[in-house]
Formats: sequence, C-alpha cells, structure tokens
Amino acid sequence: MTSRFSRLGRDNIRTIPISTREHKVSVEHFSDPRAASFIERLPEQLKGSAWKEFCGWVADAFRTRKPVALMLGAHVAKVGVTPFLIDWIGRGHISAVAFNGATAIHDLEIALWGGTSEDVEAGLGDGSFGMVDETPEAFAEALEIATAEEMGLGEALGVLLERRQAPYGHCSMIAACHQWKIPLTVHVAIGTDTIHQHPAISGAALGAASMADFEVFCQQIALLEPGSVVMNIGSAVLLPEVFLKALTTARNLGHKAEGLVTADFSMIPQYRPAVNVVGRPVRKGGGKGYAFTGHHELMIPLLYDCVEELIREPDVQV
Repeated sequence: MTSRFSRLGRDNIRTIPISTREHKVSVEHFSDPRAASFIERLPEQLKGSAWKEFCGWVADAFRTRKPVALMLGAHVAKVGVTPFLIDWIGRGHISAVAFNGATAIHDLEIALWGGTSEDVEAGLGDGSFGMVDETPEAFAEALEIATAEEMGLGEALGVLLERRQAPYGHCSMIAACHQWKIPLTVHVAIGTDTIHQHPAISGAALGAASMADFEVFCQQIALLEPGSVVMNIGSAVLLPEVFLKALTTARNLGHKAEGLVTADFSMIPQYRPAVNVVGRPVRKGGGKGYAFTGHHELMIPLLYDCVEELIREPDVQV
C-alpha cells in the first residue's frame, strides 16, 4: 500500500551564501575571561548586555545625584543583603525606600533583636505562627508616634528605633534611612501581616499611617527625572501596584516623572512587576525597563559590585 499523502519536494529549494546572512551572534559578543574588569568579561548577549547597560544607568545616576528609589519585598530583608543597600543610603545614593508591611516587620526585628523569620508551618498547626508579643507592641508604639507627630509609619518606625537605641540598628534599613533623613515608606495591605492578628494594632491608625506614607512616596516619585532609577526588588504584587498609583498621581498633578530607568529583580518572573515596573511606566518620555531573575542573595551583591566597579572605573565599557 502506498502513502495517501502528497509531499512537498525539496529539490528546488533556494539557498543563500552564509556571507549574506545577518548574524545575531558573533565572536565579538563572546566573553573575554582575560579582561581586567568583571563587567567587561560579561558577554554582549541577552541579559549580559542588559546587565551591563542597567549597571551603567545606576552608576550614572549615583554620580550625577539623580533620584534612585528602592522598593523592597520581605525576602530581601532576611537574606543578609541589606548592608549593601545601607551602604548606598549612607553615601547619599538612594533618595527613597519603600517597604511592604512584612519587610518592615523583618527589618524591625533585625534591628531590635538581631533575628527574624520563623517556621510558618510549624506554628500554623497550633496557632502560634506570628504570635510573639514584642513585634506588634513595637508597631503599636510606632503607630502612637505616627498619630501624635502626624507622620507616616516608616518615619515613626525610625523614631522608635532611635528612642530604643536599637542594638542592631547598623543592620537595619529603617534605622539607616532615619539616620540619613531618607524617606522610607511602608505600604500596608490590611490582613497580610502577622502584626494584624494582634489586638494591640489599630486598623484605623495603621491605615492612616500607611496613607500618609503613600503621599510621601508620591512626592518622591514626583521628583523623578530622566535618568532616575527605580528598582523593585522582591515584591511580586503590592509595591509594583503602589508604584503605578504613585506615578499616575504625580503625573496627574503636573509632574512629568518620565524618561525613567526601571528594573525588577524577582526570583521567578512575575506578571505585576513586568507590567507595572518594567513596562508601562517607561513608555512615556524615552525610558527603559529591565527584568532580572535570580536569588536576591546572589543578585544584590553582584549588582553592588558591578555598580561600584563602574563608579571607580568610569572608563569601563558597558
């Protein structure tokens, strides 16, 4: 039995010389292990090119004192990398820092007790997860400060750490921002954080303090200019949403806030950072967005070293 199906023969296929084809990859793009600079050793391909370009933007923003805003998810605060960011804060490179509620909890616990995080599954079984006394009590005290002094939660937490002379304040971004007078804002979604389980926490006071912080954050976004950098590190939903609303608020009130350089650092690709940080905000005014995927405990030290290299060696090619 012969096949019932006809075939398209290849006898008359048209071919071209390889010399006429435009190559997407050439040896000029390859890594050079002998280059003196690490960043110059990266290949001129895909994320290698994007990484060098983005690090160049950050280094340029640092040199020219353009605003640089950080938005940090909770995981970043507990994997040991905040000293790199604290160093940048102390040197005047960072103009604004935004936390979600969990990030503030971990950073505060580090500052006051030198440790944070717990075994969620173990505590969930008997209802002890998130039920420590001291953390919600500290937040309740901060909310009292915020109410009395008419300030946002981030600023009030900084005041609290100063008053308590936090033993591990040198490892705290809250303490660093307070010391160097950098706006740190905390953006809370009621019901998402362990302190919300405790009767010591007033939802009204928490909402008011977080709303005040939203307005502080909007002011910082309004100050962004072409070449300013916004980095979202580890927040999958909340802070990308806050950023988008702050950006539209600033633009609605007449602030251009365009030509931005944005980047998302996620351990796995996430939809909201992709559209709300990397995509939509940079389509006006000639900006550019970047997305980098990897573990924060690797990516943040790498970012720090590469940017520092470019600051020290401005002639390095990126």
